[in-house]
Amino acid sequence: MTRNKTILAGLALALATGVAQARELKSIGITVGSLGNPFFVTIAKGAEAKAKELNPDVKVLAVSADYDLNKQFTQIDNFIAAGVDLILLNAADPKAIEPAVKKAQKAGIAVVAVDVAAAGADATVQTDNVQAGELACQYIVDALGGKGNVIIQNGPQVSAVVDRVKGCKEVLAKAPGIKVLSDDQDGKGSREGGMNVMLGHLTRFPKIDAVFTINDPQAIGSDLAARQLRRKGIVITSVDGAPDIANALKSDTQVQASASQDPWRMAQEAVVIGRDLLDGKRPAEPMVLIPSTLVTRDNVGSYKGWSAPH
Repeated sequence: MTRNKTILAGLALALATGVAQARELKSIGITVGSLGNPFFVTIAKGAEAKAKELNPDVKVLAVSADYDLNKQFTQIDNFIAAGVDLILLNAADPKAIEPAVKKAQKAGIAVVAVDVAAAGADATVQTDNVQAGELACQYIVDALGGKGNVIIQNGPQVSAVVDRVKGCKEVLAKAPGIKVLSDDQDGKGSREGGMNVMLGHLTRFPKIDAVFTINDPQAIGSDLAARQLRRKGIVITSVDGAPDIANALKSDTQVQASASQDPWRMAQEAVVIGRDLLDGKRPAEPMVLIPSTLVTRDNVGSYKGWSAPH
């Protein structure tokens, strides 16, 4: 009888230990759009810093999907094979990635989407993109005194871009003296794309007072186009708060403001949510929105930027 009790006690202890081990965050897999982009490098570094706070021995593997869905599927398969506890996912395709998300969850892995939503993920942490668009376009309204010709330079139709344009339009609609000349041209999220779209608009419209671009590379491209055609007096605003834009705000460009994202904080919150998920605690809200702040020529000197802890 005593022997049976000892075996049962040992079994109970083994089960308890097994549960405790399952809760420890021992390894994280991170797959992002491109590790050539400082935004995603900061996400990887922010996640690693928070994970090491929680467990100094944690293993963190960050990989670049290069916006390739098939590559990302393979990366998630590799994470499953490696037995990671948590995946931070910046989806190449927010809808089509769902089978990979489900596969990881079946293997007992928590999946937290960062920057853009991913179908089936346990939670998502991203910028409040509607608010970011509102901030950038309120700056335009104020700078123009509520009157003038404005371009909304659109981009790839992912949720973040759609939300930024929505926020911008809502603000501009409240200023009857603002005329939106164009809102449907895709600057492709890149400097070259922004430059090409802006060259077209500058050629077509003799008077442009302001341009809102959906991200900083497009803003810098738009400024280059205006410089090339020697067009002055244009207020350019955007969303990101990227390192390049901080330089643009400190130098002789027409870029005036950028609603910043905080990839460091985004990653840190995603890791905390992931750790809680392993403990069986689901977040009160599956969608966590991080507020944006406006970086302007006046406050850029005190802006910490992406690479620093916030």
